[in-house]
Amino acid sequence: MGEVSARGGVDDRAYDVAVIGYGPTGVTAANLLGGMGLRVVVLERDAEIYSRARAISTDEEVIRIWQRIGLAERLKPDMLSERPLDFVDAQGRTFLSACPAPRGHGHPPQMFIYQPALEQVLRDGVDRYPNVEVLLRHECLRLRQDADGDGDGDGVGVELTVVGADDSVRRLRARYVIAADGGSSPTRAQLNVGYEGRTYEDRWVVIDTEMLKPWPDHDRLRFRCDPARPAVDCPTPLGHHRWEFPILPGDDEKHLTTDEAIFAMVSRYGIGPDQIKILRATVYSHHVRFANRFRVGRVFLAGDAAHAMPPWIGQGMAAGVRDAANLCWKLTAVLRGELPESVLDSYEAERKPHVKEVTRRAVLVGRLITERRLPVARVRNTALRAIRPVPGLTSRLVDANWIPVASYAKGFQARPRTKASGRQIPQPWVTGPDGERVRLDDVLGGRWLLLHLGLPRPQPAWERAGVPSLAVLPAGSRPAENAVVDSDGVLLPWLAERDVTTLALRPDAYVYAAARVGAQLPLPPAGFAPTSRPAAVSAQ
Repeated sequence: MGEVSARGGVDDRAYDVAVIGYGPTGVTAANLLGGMGLRVVVLERDAEIYSRARAISTDEEVIRIWQRIGLAERLKPDMLSERPLDFVDAQGRTFLSACPAPRGHGHPPQMFIYQPALEQVLRDGVDRYPNVEVLLRHECLRLRQDADGDGDGDGVGVELTVVGADDSVRRLRARYVIAADGGSSPTRAQLNVGYEGRTYEDRWVVIDTEMLKPWPDHDRLRFRCDPARPAVDCPTPLGHHRWEFPILPGDDEKHLTTDEAIFAMVSRYGIGPDQIKILRATVYSHHVRFANRFRVGRVFLAGDAAHAMPPWIGQGMAAGVRDAANLCWKLTAVLRGELPESVLDSYEAERKPHVKEVTRRAVLVGRLITERRLPVARVRNTALRAIRPVPGLTSRLVDANWIPVASYAKGFQARPRTKASGRQIPQPWVTGPDGERVRLDDVLGGRWLLLHLGLPRPQPAWERAGVPSLAVLPAGSRPAENAVVDSDGVLLPWLAERDVTTLALRPDAYVYAAARVGAQLPLPPAGFAPTSRPAAVSAQ
């Protein structure tokens, strides 16, 4: 689509959703919304993908989200998976070692990434959708919500004043806006939303390199817990490697980013100039911050615009992708008239507690890594080294302080709650009706669905709403229509452990409602009117 070049011109096109920011959160949102048939405009200040690799890892739940947009298998070949992590002392001796345990999402539990390459694949994915317009080198100068922009009215919703690279100004209209414009979010500032928390005093130099000559165990993540100068020593794919070092009192910050200083720091680990090529070195600060509100009327904050956390468990980018996945299906449902506008309030109710818990764990792991007091570090090393021989204990300890299980205690779910309510169902490989092995989400299809243990029990209220049913059959059963065979024996034990036999699944595979054997499900949500097929929404 062409641009309106007249200064101050009003674009006659209206969009369902405007996405501000085209990093991992924004590009994931653009893929999700584009695939759901919505008319979307993306505004991005920069002309190119940011060349500095910030995020270095992701997890199985995020890959599951990217599976939903059909890009997981294109992304995974450029990732490193199943790599162990070690916490080592000042002499390089391991005192804690583990591999993150799988959570049942159907992909490796942790994968190392090279962010520029990952973003390119995600942007290529957006190119599949003619209903998504991407405006690079464009900034949103001002947002103005209509009088009904903070309510349930049927007006346009939000007017965006946008400036292009040629200084032309245009005004766009959208029903809703997702602001994924980073930790310094201009949108958040316009909305006068606070960003409370703290910025750590220590700054870190982050060094991206190209490996010229691999060294032993170069593919292991090591947290070098040296009180004198802690460090992160991390493999990244496509022949890259990352180091991170704190800038200590008395250091010359500018000098610490020079090749001379970098080679001096990595030489402590036996790495010489002939083994790496330094690509870039950047200084970052670590933050713990949360927006006071994730929603203001029809504008939603997502990713770093809504929250920031230290990098220790690799969840900053992942949290933004989770935001997009939680919000986009709800926006689509509201725009299609499937659910009332009030469902959008559940975005913050579900995401904020989860991201706060992830942040708490990241801070805890960071304290373990960066302890500078020598007596405390000695106790840490001795205590954790003592439990290493106990089978499984180290992995359980790491898992308990790593990424929390995906579940929502509050938000968009039926009452009364069950042990399954608010949880995302696992994604095993199953045998579909045609006898082929597929991942469960590829059968669920991103829609409302009733999942039954064995033959379905009638659920009149849900059936009147047109929600289809899918039976789960035991391993060894013959494939059947409207059924999947639990070939790997995952789903049936999961249901039994939670004492339920019927689930009402949301489009994001979270449990909206559940019932025990012989019982009726709670009623569908008020105003529930699902469409029979994904369809584009015409912006008004």
